[in-house]
Amino acid sequence: MQIQSLTVNKLITGLFCLLMSICSWGQINPVILVLGDSLSAEYGLPRGTGWVNLLEKQLEKEQSPWTIFNASISGETSSGGLTRLPALLSQKKPGIVMIELGANDALRGLPVSQTESNLHKMIQLSKKSGARVLLFGIQIPSNYGQGYTSQFKMLYPQLAKAEQIELLPFFLGGVATKPEFFQADRLHPNVAAQSILFKNVWGAMAPYSNLLKKIPSN
Repeated sequence: MQIQSLTVNKLITGLFCLLMSICSWGQINPVILVLGDSLSAEYGLPRGTGWVNLLEKQLEKEQSPWTIFNASISGETSSGGLTRLPALLSQKKPGIVMIELGANDALRGLPVSQTESNLHKMIQLSKKSGARVLLFGIQIPSNYGQGYTSQFKMLYPQLAKAEQIELLPFFLGGVATKPEFFQADRLHPNVAAQSILFKNVWGAMAPYSNLLKKIPSN
C-alpha cells in the first residue's frame, strides 16, 4: 500500500510539472515582435524615426497595454530570421509576430522555394507559440526577371491564405514607385516615407483592434 501511495504521488507530481510546463509555454504577453530586415531596422535613418517607432507612439496614444520588441537586423534573410525566431518566441512570448523578410533573399537571387519554406516555418512556429501573425508582402523590381518577380509576389498571399494569417499585401505600397521617398542608395526608404509605411502597417492591423485594447489571455 505504501509503495502504491508513493507511486501515485510521483505520478501526480509528474503530471503537475508537465501541466505547469505547458502553461508556461502557452503564456503570451502583450508584446508585438517585429522580425525584419533593414526596412524595419531604421537603416540610414536617425534613431527613433522609423515606422516601428511611429507604431509604438500610436499604441501609446491609444493607451494600449501592448509594447513592441523590434528584432529587425539590416541584411537579414528569411534563413537568418528562422534561426533567431525560436529563442525570441521563448524569451518574449509575443502575442503578435510581424514577419517582414524576404527582400534580401531576392537581392541574393535565392530560390523562391527556399524563401517560402523559411517563411512557412516561421509562421508555424509563431502560431504554435500562441501568437497571431502578420505577414508583410514584399515585391521586387521587374528587372529580376518576369518569372522570378511573379513567383516572389505571389508567395506572400499564398502563404497567408494557406496558414490563415493576416497579410499586408505590399509593405512598400505608396513608396516603391516614388524616388523622392528613398535614400541615395535607391533601396531604403527615407524619413519622409516612414509615415506611409506606418499607415500601411496600421491598416493591416485592423483585425487586431480589439485585441490591442487589452492584455491577451491564454
